[in-house]
Amino acid sequence: MKITDIKTFIMQGGNRNWVFCKVETDQGVHGWGEGTLEWHEEAVEAGIKTLALNLIGRDPTEIEKNWQIMYRHGFWRGGVVMGSAMSAIDIALWDLTGKIYGLPVYKMLGGAVRDRVRAYTHASDLRGGQDAVDQGFSALKTGGWDVGQERFLESDAVEVLYQKIKSMRENLGPEVEIMIDNHGRSRPALANRQIAAVEEFNITFFEEPVPPDNLDAMEQVRNAGHRTDIATGERLFFRYGFREILHRRLADVIQPDIAHTGGISEIKRIAQMAEIEYIKFAPHNPNGPIATAASMHVCATVPNFLILETARDMPWHDKVQTAPLKIEDGFFVLPTSPGLGTDLDESIFVERPFHPNKYKRLGSWNAEDNSVNDV
Repeated sequence: MKITDIKTFIMQGGNRNWVFCKVETDQGVHGWGEGTLEWHEEAVEAGIKTLALNLIGRDPTEIEKNWQIMYRHGFWRGGVVMGSAMSAIDIALWDLTGKIYGLPVYKMLGGAVRDRVRAYTHASDLRGGQDAVDQGFSALKTGGWDVGQERFLESDAVEVLYQKIKSMRENLGPEVEIMIDNHGRSRPALANRQIAAVEEFNITFFEEPVPPDNLDAMEQVRNAGHRTDIATGERLFFRYGFREILHRRLADVIQPDIAHTGGISEIKRIAQMAEIEYIKFAPHNPNGPIATAASMHVCATVPNFLILETARDMPWHDKVQTAPLKIEDGFFVLPTSPGLGTDLDESIFVERPFHPNKYKRLGSWNAEDNSVNDV
């Protein structure tokens, strides 16, 4: 069996565009992958086409060798764009190989260590939190900053967050798990004040308290003595990008994104690296259905798994799948069909074409003096 083509598709999935690739073979078997990277979709698409040049004609079931070719034979390594392109192809190769051998991906990864995969979804406010609970979720994540304005004001950050989490806890009850995503918007001193302000509400983890570029800044948060677990990792790429933060134990929860960090092959290795440091694994995944399926298969096999993110505010998530993934009582049901357990309806791509500027943020959220802040 040989790879004959690697096609790319970009589809409007709702509040973001999804980047898919389809690996085709000379025996008619295909696999789907995803490398969604918001606001950089066409760059990832070009990356997939570049990587495909070295894979056409190769055996798709030689997943590890193909991964190494993509990573090493381009000379220039790493980065989120090529990482996302690699991820898309790697996921597709696992899907395709599972179909060839008649096995779900999690079976090929060593088998499931759990019967179902717990998930959480997003809630920007109390109303969204109640919607999540009504859908059967027992865990949700909300933002650390109020983004419903033109500018971020540090003076508001702590009190606004405190009031939101207080309202959620009082209204949703003590059993619902609440996570906070700070999106790396704070400097260490401010992040420490935010975490301290909400600790009484039993937060599951506080994500990306500071920007990902400086591990010493993360250490400043880590050493502040918080009871709340610290999470990070969505903007770290490949196992090499995780080495220091894991070795120095600067986080309690690590969050690689399967669509950016090298696909199924690499995220499994990162999870194993975290396991030996007694760090939990909770993949970042606000992505489309293929990245979600791939993440679910990996999570089923990882002993140190905590919880999986899923974006349920996009109805096209299910509509583009020929056999949508099942979520029951806030848990993904493990599929029994080969590969990822789902397929995509290409006719939907025509209905939801990519428009480069439709979801592109114009400008950014700025400080009070209109200087540029992290988005």
